[in-house]
Amino acid sequence: MKKSLKLAVTGSLLVGLLAGCGTNGETAGEKNTTSSGEEAAPVHLKATVLPDDLETFKMAYAEFSKENPNIEVEFETIPQKQYYEKLRMQLSSGNDIDLFGGNMDVFLDTGILEPLDDSIKNAGVDVSGYGPLYDSLKVNGKVYGLPYRKSNWMLYYNKNLFDQAGVPYPSDDMTWNEFRDLAKKMTKGEGADKIYGAFLQPWAQTWYMQGVQTGASIIDKDLSTFKAGLQFRLDMEKDGSMMGWAEQITTSAHYNSAFQKGNVAMNLIGDWHVAQLRQAEAEKKIDFDWDVVPVPHPDGVAANTSLATPVSLMVNSKSKHKEEAFKVIEFMSGAKGAKQFAAKGFLTGYMNDDIRKTYIGDGSLKPKNIHYFVEQKEYPEYPLLPGVKNILVQSVYMQEGELALTGAETVDQAIDKIGERVASEWADKYANDYKAGK
Repeated sequence: MKKSLKLAVTGSLLVGLLAGCGTNGETAGEKNTTSSGEEAAPVHLKATVLPDDLETFKMAYAEFSKENPNIEVEFETIPQKQYYEKLRMQLSSGNDIDLFGGNMDVFLDTGILEPLDDSIKNAGVDVSGYGPLYDSLKVNGKVYGLPYRKSNWMLYYNKNLFDQAGVPYPSDDMTWNEFRDLAKKMTKGEGADKIYGAFLQPWAQTWYMQGVQTGASIIDKDLSTFKAGLQFRLDMEKDGSMMGWAEQITTSAHYNSAFQKGNVAMNLIGDWHVAQLRQAEAEKKIDFDWDVVPVPHPDGVAANTSLATPVSLMVNSKSKHKEEAFKVIEFMSGAKGAKQFAAKGFLTGYMNDDIRKTYIGDGSLKPKNIHYFVEQKEYPEYPLLPGVKNILVQSVYMQEGELALTGAETVDQAIDKIGERVASEWADKYANDYKAGK
């Protein structure tokens, strides 16, 4: 169940790789040595990263090792569905993981995150490339992770299905009501041959997104803004233009396989889907044409307004090699690592003109309209506070939303219950400590 990728590089291999060029000031063929002239012993690190990112880390590590031949990194991953739960357990049980990736807020209540402020200052890291994202990462004024990529949402569409139906492609300035009408227009057929106008993954984000696009937060005391999004999803299911929540759960429907099957006209999901679809094309698993446009927006909200969630690399506070672990983070989340991720279709946390050009590419790869990703107005999906992800997003919003979507609660009852649970299950436990700076 666990893939493990050993990326240790032996000294003899490094000599061959680095022949003809110096490493850290060395001349060709010289071994890396300490100040006393002794050969420096390699430092071995263990890193756990998200499964979709593993191969790109491998590619970036090949470049990192040229500059840091004495830092060996063993990358491991955990299946997506168990990733955060198992990683939290491993970290709390003392597993010798030195650095790890993911949504930083999931780990804020563990005490396992090493503050990076001194390392960032001492290394002279240019944080301007992260833009406003950098300040949004701070918790009580401290930085516990650096974003190697971020997750923004987009609307993917199957151009072949629109061409066959004789319906114009989705607009880049489309309200949610217009999106609903378009989904109904693109829906036809029954049973296994049915063409769905849209697919929305059964995550709470796909309905609370509409509130976040207005600038609201899922921890606000007044959650009335989120009623429209929950009711909207319920209405779309009643339209029959998307698979219902219950059917999605019982059939284990997934946005990636559903869209690749070729019977979904529009797929609402994050930027990481670009890399998934490109891989599917390379493996000849899909042969239809596809593109992207900005996600639909509420009335009165500017076009191309999206959710954004940083995906960071962090250092285990119990690591015996924090300095070396930070060097890996500095490289992977900085300009050099970002260029590697951008080339694979990932939207990076660090951005400059060169990385932007790499991300957009030369037009030879889909999607044609990838530029929309780097033109978005972004709102944080949720504040990076302890417990928000694992208590509110994964439990409270998901559970109460399900009750509304299955008819066990009304939309009003679900939103009211969410407000009560935000106060009792999260605010009382975490918010006061956060405000007090504990």
